[in-house]
Amino acid sequence: MDLLEYQAKSLFREMAIPILPSQRIDNPAELKGLKIPYPVVLKSQVRAGGRGRAGGIKFVENTIDAVAAAQTIFNLPIENEYPQVLLAEAKYNADQELYLAVLLDPIARRPVLLGSRQGGMDVEGAIDQMQQVAVDQEFSPFYARRLMLKMGLQGDLIQSVSTIVEKMYRLFVEKDLDLVEINPLGISPTGELMALDGKVTANDDALGRHPDLASFSGKMPSSGLVGDRRNPYAGGDRRNSNSKLLHSPEFDPKSPSAISDEKSLQLVELDGNIGILCNGVGLTMATLDAVAHQGGKPANFVNMGSLDRYDGANALRDRTDLGLELVAQDKSVKVILVNILTGASKTEEITAAVAGYLERKARANRHIQVVLRLVGVDSDAVKKRLGQLPVQVASTLDEAAAQAVSGAK
Repeated sequence: MDLLEYQAKSLFREMAIPILPSQRIDNPAELKGLKIPYPVVLKSQVRAGGRGRAGGIKFVENTIDAVAAAQTIFNLPIENEYPQVLLAEAKYNADQELYLAVLLDPIARRPVLLGSRQGGMDVEGAIDQMQQVAVDQEFSPFYARRLMLKMGLQGDLIQSVSTIVEKMYRLFVEKDLDLVEINPLGISPTGELMALDGKVTANDDALGRHPDLASFSGKMPSSGLVGDRRNPYAGGDRRNSNSKLLHSPEFDPKSPSAISDEKSLQLVELDGNIGILCNGVGLTMATLDAVAHQGGKPANFVNMGSLDRYDGANALRDRTDLGLELVAQDKSVKVILVNILTGASKTEEITAAVAGYLERKARANRHIQVVLRLVGVDSDAVKKRLGQLPVQVASTLDEAAAQAVSGAK
């Protein structure tokens, strides 16, 4: 279960992770009683990423502008999700922005710390700067400081940012979370730290032990479509120098799946020969880092985002198929590494997509290797389902990365 930003920040507050003064806004009229001095930033509270590019984040200087901006944001779908809540937050001038995350590798049964000196909206363009530290023994501040050194931080920032990572890890463990992410962690010219945005993913199977997290689910806005307001390109063109929005010419946009023609996936192009398909920023970053660690070079990657949004008939299968087509349309791609955090209920759709894709490519006489890792699923069952198809099924991220790099040589 992905929490909204204001919910994640309520957990940050409990851990004394620094956050800005903020106020939840349920309708535009509430801004007339705003308790935070202007200027402020208004943020759409949806689970999708890319809110800034889509127009879901606006800076305002006065009440009139704030009410008008709130009305616009409330009526703006981002990846077909309309906010039911906005977050009004004090404006903050950051001199530097970092990316930090703690995520779970459930197959290896160990947490991983991620960090980059380049955070914010452009974090996807800084893959080569992403650093990783696996927590393979009892956690101590040593792991956080090791990440700081790998990130190249110096002076007082080593201790101050390490302290933030330690608090993130404590939150991660105490709440049985799958992901704690701060992007960005702002650093002021005076060295003050501030969690400017945050994401928390709760483990659904652990919600019974955490009623405070379970209570958030009732506040989550519906991700359903709203009549004619559906707009697959809400917020305008999201392309930049490192990525582009496109549909694969081999993918049929007239599929009966309710989601197959709602929006395009985002392909981020790099310079290598391994295509990568994942879900979630943290898992994508870890996968790219693992491939690089094994001596490989990713050609591109697609982040499918949360699988919870693919709840229509065959929706996840169609989306996985499109993702495979996108990463493979670069003829330099020799291997596709699929690394997806899923569960038993989603496994059949993903494996069916992989099987159908390979069978289709075989008929087209294009031979491409696939390395598949489904996090949280019995790998032996997946192997049995895929039979004699040219797929290598891996149990760990290191194993998957090694197989992909070996196959790409």
